[in-house]
Amino acid sequence: MTNEELLREIASLPAAAKLKVEKYVDYLRSRKTPSKPKLPLDEEPVFGMWSDRDEMLDSTAWVRDIRETHWGK
Repeated sequence: MTNEELLREIASLPAAAKLKVEKYVDYLRSRKTPSKPKLPLDEEPVFGMWSDRDEMLDSTAWVRDIRETHWGK
């Protein structure tokens, strides 16, 4: 549907339906959340954020130590 066709369709609507269209357009404008392209999971900034920490070289041992320290397991 072209812009002109869409405008004609909206113009032909009853007043109550035009109001719904107006409110929906306002809603879409208010979202202000531009969609950003999805990154592959391994390229997300969160991955590798602790890579420079020595205790993370063996993450399994780190988790085991935390569990033992806090929960005695």
